[in-house]
Amino acid sequence: MILLLFLGGCATVPETGRQQLRLISAAEEVQLGLRSFEQLKKELKVSKDARAQAMVEKVGRAIAAVAPLPDAQWEFVLFESPEANAFCLPGGKVGVFTGLLPITQDEAGLATVLGHEIAHAVARHGAERLSHELLRQAGGQVLAASISHADPRARQLATVAYGLGTQIGAILPYSRLHESEADHLGLLYMARAGYDPRAAIAFWQRFAEYNRRQGGAAMPAWLRTHPLDETRIRQLEEWMPQALAEYERAKGNAP
Repeated sequence: MILLLFLGGCATVPETGRQQLRLISAAEEVQLGLRSFEQLKKELKVSKDARAQAMVEKVGRAIAAVAPLPDAQWEFVLFESPEANAFCLPGGKVGVFTGLLPITQDEAGLATVLGHEIAHAVARHGAERLSHELLRQAGGQVLAASISHADPRARQLATVAYGLGTQIGAILPYSRLHESEADHLGLLYMARAGYDPRAAIAFWQRFAEYNRRQGGAAMPAWLRTHPLDETRIRQLEEWMPQALAEYERAKGNAP
């Protein structure tokens, strides 16, 4: 059964060419995103800062114009929250928290974030995460059936070991992989939209300092959902020649 799931759900991420598991259809994923975003707009406070909202809209539309997600229903909303975060739900629904703006500082910094978030949607990381969870559940059911006649304590230990093993050995590494992939794609998108990709390194340096002040540097790398800040910066430097070439091409094509 698990093998059939793998064979039936193989797909390829645009640009990077990475093979991924997708057991959720694009239509199902988009509907989940649309419903979730409508609920968030009811639960979270939408910012009344018209100037900041206009900047989010401007930068977001510029990135969306070069992102290969043709059927997206783009919407960009600035939410009033001290949290330094942003997100893009399937279907093109993007949220930015006001707490992030002091770190982004300008349009190029914001383009770094929105490029990253939109890249998650393009690469369909949401569908991949859901697919991994379905696979993990299927594996758990197989394990439960295979040890159903074992001692209760042995069953409990095996279940706990399976849960921790799959979380640390598979789910978290894939989460970090998704973040790195979104960094890579987002760097290309911001460059194609006409934003200097070198601003991405400056942003992540500022974000690393923010994390240090918040105490976020204390968690071991293998327990994180995101790569270490210094790892992200090093990877961005490796991808920078490709991004700069895209940036120069974008400037050459500008009217």
